[in-house]
Amino acid sequence: MIAAPEPALTERELIERAVALRPALLERQPETERLTRYPEATHEDFLRAGFYRTLQPRRYGGYEFGLPTFYRVVTEIARGCPSTGWALSLTAAHVLQVAAQFEEKAQNDIFGDDGDFRAASTVAPVGVARPDGAGHVVLDGTWPYSSGSPYSTHYVGQTLRAPEKPGDPPGPSVLFVAPRAVWTLLDDWHGVLGLRGSGSNSIRMEQARIPEHFTREVSLLDLPVRGGTPGSKLHGNALYAGRAPSFFQGELAAIMTGTALAAADEYARILAHRPLILEPDRTRAELHDYQRHLGEALGAIHTAQAALQYNAEDYMETCRRNVSGEAPFTIADDNRLALVFATACRMAWDALQSIIFRTAGSRHARDGERMQRYFRDAATCWSHIGPTMTEPLARRVGCDTLGLPSHDIPLIP
Repeated sequence: MIAAPEPALTERELIERAVALRPALLERQPETERLTRYPEATHEDFLRAGFYRTLQPRRYGGYEFGLPTFYRVVTEIARGCPSTGWALSLTAAHVLQVAAQFEEKAQNDIFGDDGDFRAASTVAPVGVARPDGAGHVVLDGTWPYSSGSPYSTHYVGQTLRAPEKPGDPPGPSVLFVAPRAVWTLLDDWHGVLGLRGSGSNSIRMEQARIPEHFTREVSLLDLPVRGGTPGSKLHGNALYAGRAPSFFQGELAAIMTGTALAAADEYARILAHRPLILEPDRTRAELHDYQRHLGEALGAIHTAQAALQYNAEDYMETCRRNVSGEAPFTIADDNRLALVFATACRMAWDALQSIIFRTAGSRHARDGERMQRYFRDAATCWSHIGPTMTEPLARRVGCDTLGLPSHDIPLIP
């Protein structure tokens, strides 16, 4: 076993550290966008705070905290800098699937002697996995939108099994873990509207060889979890026996909620400092309409946050019932949980764009203004493939409730 850096660290302390970092993250926002990734100082802050190890098994030097804590940390970091919150979440989250799906030998090798693990990932499969006949798999391809890759020690990706003979179609999805040494980071995260500092670079592998036991023929969109997983048995924790699509939707909801809270913070600052045009001795904070705008926005955002946290608890309970044998973690459960997370994401987005940004004033939509940055970041988050699943998820949940088949309703176009 690998000892965690701070074995006595509590969930409350971890959240408090995320809150305490907000002033520094606010100050570093322009630099984060300029670098296209959060600066090294922020990375060092995260290492010291233990954020990367939030979901990591204690066996391998992590804290093994639950989803409610993880989502709360992500929300607080996104409240300081949305790009940074996005990158942290999509770097620290994928340890959950690795710790759940891979056998003990693979996990021993992947986490190594110190448990230093951070992994970017994307859902879309790229290329094929070709066995070399000597216990390794060869990977070739470019995996785009690998958020958090600048500080990742590994890459958790998907590919397809190579066809058995030339001319045959590729086989099923293959989930793999590739150490940092076998892939190259491409400097191609430029020219985007928002999340400019999220480090969502592409990674390239050319004849990359990884151990065969670093692969599994499973899909992130349909992980085998019924009754438990290799990881839930190894770690004795039902946290590692959950499906992935709803978990991924929860990440987006945490980021969007944090971004909306950041916009509300900025809106309150604007109201307190912006004088009225015809009465310069008074500010907008004194006008009933702006007081109501802020209150309505916060009501929606806090409701979204409450849904996010309650649903995270529901996810944990669904995992527990799955492992105990009381009830499996079904696709219908996944649909239901994912839809609640997606709805929370939409509530936060609606409050940000239809109330806060709309009434803040055009002067705060200029380059360099935090309000403009929050709007750009939220709009880019809203264009992610996750929110586009909301409509098919709603149809799936409706069909599940009516006793109609829903498995044939595609989540991804």
